[in-house]
Amino acid sequence: MKTAKPHLVDTYNRHLNYLRISITDRCNLSCIYCKPDRCVPKLQHEDILTYEEILHLMGIVIPLGITKVRLTGGEPLVRKGVCDFLARLTALDGLKDVSLTTNGIFLKKKLERIKTAGIRRLNVSLDSLDRDKYREITGFDGFQDVWEGLDMARRMGFNPIKVNVVVMRGINDNELLDFARLTFKYPYHIRFIEYMPIGVSESDHFFRYVPTSLIQARLNSFHTLIPVPRDAQDGPSQRFRFGGSLGEIGFISPMSHHFCRTCNRLRLTASGQLRPCLLSNREIDIRGPLRAGASDHDLADIFREAALSKEAEHRLTPDQPLGKMSQMSSIGG
Repeated sequence: MKTAKPHLVDTYNRHLNYLRISITDRCNLSCIYCKPDRCVPKLQHEDILTYEEILHLMGIVIPLGITKVRLTGGEPLVRKGVCDFLARLTALDGLKDVSLTTNGIFLKKKLERIKTAGIRRLNVSLDSLDRDKYREITGFDGFQDVWEGLDMARRMGFNPIKVNVVVMRGINDNELLDFARLTFKYPYHIRFIEYMPIGVSESDHFFRYVPTSLIQARLNSFHTLIPVPRDAQDGPSQRFRFGGSLGEIGFISPMSHHFCRTCNRLRLTASGQLRPCLLSNREIDIRGPLRAGASDHDLADIFREAALSKEAEHRLTPDQPLGKMSQMSSIGG
């Protein structure tokens, strides 16, 4: 008997086994690269997928080959009942990896329940190690909460703990070595992410964008970066470490080094839209058919449609931003 092939295969023979799920557009921060004008209209409660609806869709998409899920927002930990939902999600047969992306403000309060729910992998956004600068970037004085949450997660055995740093010229690019030095003291995976042109003006992006090549050059002047072999759960990050370090350094370079040819993901937005690519405005509605009583077979076809609509690569460049209609906070980066 032949083994069934995954059904979510796009026209470029990429097998899509990874779904990013935004469970809310709400966030307790207003980061300048996520909400550039800090005035983003909120979705109405009835426009956001319920937990039951998400779990229903998971029951459809897991047989289609989805084995890896990451929960995002907005900020997922602001949504009521999230820890109970996490436990139900991790219990689904067929999922090999469920992880969580958070800004870390509520980590200390929720880590015990997050761990009990079965989550072991965390991505925590932290764009500055300076309290005042953190407040400038996020609009909130929360650095200490995030730092203590990271330390608590480390002591509780979460692994890996990835610290996401969006590098912005003239704002936090003078902290690259400070972040790199953390890997000698802690087992964190520091991931430097190129600033992406989503929801910003062309001039804003031009002045803030720092290419990975420049970041790597600065770090190599501090210590030699040693490549780390990739493993089965790796995403687009290029992984390195310094000799004698406890942690790692990663680079995510959506603008200077497109990783589209290996992209294996779809995104489900909080409003129930399937998004084949982060750096595109194309969305396919699945909430409408779901609530209209579409059969599971028809809903599966919508996932297949999303896979087949995935383009070979995004067409954005550092001087060609994606317009205001696509704020990062509403997508679930």
